[in-house]
Amino acid sequence: MEEELATEDVEEEQSRKLWKIVASSSIVASMCCLPSVVLVMFGIASVSTGAALSDTLYWGEDGYSWFRPLMLTIAAITVCIGLVFYFRSKGICTIDQAKRERRKIINTSILIIIISYLSYLLLNYVILTEIGILFGLPWESSRIWNK
Repeated sequence: MEEELATEDVEEEQSRKLWKIVASSSIVASMCCLPSVVLVMFGIASVSTGAALSDTLYWGEDGYSWFRPLMLTIAAITVCIGLVFYFRSKGICTIDQAKRERRKIINTSILIIIISYLSYLLLNYVILTEIGILFGLPWESSRIWNK
């Protein structure tokens, strides 16, 4: 009985690690819009400043065309590094072990990549957009369901 509880605890901890990978990559990828929402939410910046900041970071205005691709690249690297750490914690450390567990590695990696991308879309284009509109940012035209 105790062994079953111990394996359940280990599996639960493993799934938490995967969710941390997904959440961190989504937050990093959303850094073009998240700072302006946070600054406006806490009253540190005005609505016009927040809108200008998000336009600059999202569209790459004023020489910031490197910012969004960099954040997306860092998010992808975060997912890859997180998957390596996850599989190493599961005992898959050598090439031979990876070959034996190939199907598990491929399926888990594809699942995490898809969930990370969908969570990025949900966070950036739904949650942050709605919060930004709630605080007065002019993002009504960027709603997905208005297009």
